[in-house]
Amino acid sequence: MKTLVAGVGNIFLGDDGFGVEVARRLAGDAAREGVRIADYGIRGLHLAYELMDGYDALILVDAVSRGGDAGTVYVIEPEVDGADAAPMDAHGMNPEAVLTALASLGGTLDRVVVVGCEAADVSEGIGLSPPVASAVDGAASIVRDLLDDFQRETTRKAG
Repeated sequence: MKTLVAGVGNIFLGDDGFGVEVARRLAGDAAREGVRIADYGIRGLHLAYELMDGYDALILVDAVSRGGDAGTVYVIEPEVDGADAAPMDAHGMNPEAVLTALASLGGTLDRVVVVGCEAADVSEGIGLSPPVASAVDGAASIVRDLLDDFQRETTRKAG
């Protein structure tokens, strides 16, 4: 299974830089076969084009707003068809918009998982708030576990 782990967000908007920080943390890991880890920042259209390179799965890491306590990490599996999302601008990064752009380009994914962290502060400024900064290691661990799960699924299907 070819998987892209994409850290997204705007580092100039406080906790919105969560996904970028997790991608940086994961970049220090030993390379895994079939896995690419990258910081996409706010380049949603670039991400959609990257996904056209034959990826089976996407793990998108981002700040989210779901009404929980700041620093809460969620694992979300959105629909992968992307058919109902609004069109995307060149800097748009919501998962539905990326999937819509991918579908419009003729691409598909078998699996999409969002590892999101409840943001505390997305106002202008560089740096994560304390509760979100403390969630970075846990989110990186979740991504590693997901990659292990994907590998086991691939091995089981091949066997």
